[in-house]
Amino acid sequence: MYVVYLTYFRPVEEVEALLEPHIQWLDRYFDADVFIAAGRKDPRTGGMVLVKDIDRARLDTILAEDPFVAVANYDVTKINVTRAAEAFAALNGI
Repeated sequence: MYVVYLTYFRPVEEVEALLEPHIQWLDRYFDADVFIAAGRKDPRTGGMVLVKDIDRARLDTILAEDPFVAVANYDVTKINVTRAAEAFAALNGI
């Protein structure tokens, strides 16, 4: 799976202006069973998306569709989950 960290490089007012289309983008990929979880950083300097183990080129294409590309940088880390708490056992091997 992937952990994608977003870090805003524009003022939060510009982020807010893109929030609704960003949420629609998130919904599209949750519905497609690609995203696992998402949320804001605290303090609000960006966000995070957990993504299933998909082809990296496909992930890059998906990230390029996010309206937040205009206001955030993306840091993508691939994680090979080998252990998880029982409630998250489905993540093993994702």
